[in-house]
Amino acid sequence: MKVIFLQDVKGQGKKGEVKEVSAGYAQNFLFKKNLAVEATAENINRQKQKEAGEERKAAQILQEAKELAVILKETTIVLKTKAGDGGRVFGAISTKQIADGLKDQKKLNVDKRKILLDEPIKALGTTVVTVKLHPEVSTELRVQVVAE
Repeated sequence: MKVIFLQDVKGQGKKGEVKEVSAGYAQNFLFKKNLAVEATAENINRQKQKEAGEERKAAQILQEAKELAVILKETTIVLKTKAGDGGRVFGAISTKQIADGLKDQKKLNVDKRKILLDEPIKALGTTVVTVKLHPEVSTELRVQVVAE
């Protein structure tokens, strides 16, 4: 019996695959646990439409990430903090502060987890920070830290 897997099933198939399995296994296990549906023409067409919709959504997300990357590449945000002698910052500038600065100054929403810092910024001046917006799209952002 041919089935379309709705979820990954270890040792049998991945989500979205159409595979041949025994009728008993399909009836008694896969269908009862909603892990698969029978591969009728209607279900196959529904699966193809669903995959096409997911591809369009993924392409749109990638396009939005590319557009945001172009904007961020040209952006410099200014963060004010208390600093001591020699340009040393009291505390440090974290990814959360950078994300908040982007939101306040440029009205751009970037998740703090997408901002990659090896270590927090602890000195005054301009630092180039990498922002990974999508698995295929990353860009750089300039962060200028000034004393209050």
